[in-house]
Amino acid sequence: MPKRVEKLSLLSEMIAFAKADKNLKRIEYNFLLSIAKQLDVSRADFDYLIEHPINYVNLKSHSERIVQFHRLVLLMHIDEERTNEEIGKIHNYGLRMGLSHESISRVLYLMDGFPNMMVPAEVLIDIFKVQYN
Repeated sequence: MPKRVEKLSLLSEMIAFAKADKNLKRIEYNFLLSIAKQLDVSRADFDYLIEHPINYVNLKSHSERIVQFHRLVLLMHIDEERTNEEIGKIHNYGLRMGLSHESISRVLYLMDGFPNMMVPAEVLIDIFKVQYN
């Protein structure tokens, strides 16, 4: 499990991604709040991050980076809208986290084949396992 500063960084990154269109929708807020609860981050700290982002802290664990990428993919589709800008941003987030270009591209390509464009966690993990080995 990530340390507190890593958890806050993860949430801050996700909030920035959700606000990329200058509008944090209610469904995105609720999704992010549920992630905050999973990470044991208080609502006060979460709400503070919305207005006061913190610097990105790179996760050390490859599996934690995959989980964070999956969260971003879920967040991208929570409002049932997907723009080319969001796809570019999520691709760049994945690269910055040290995930392979091939795996990221494969996930983004395969999204269209799943209901609601939600790639199941086990499929996502399998994609990254192939590239990691």
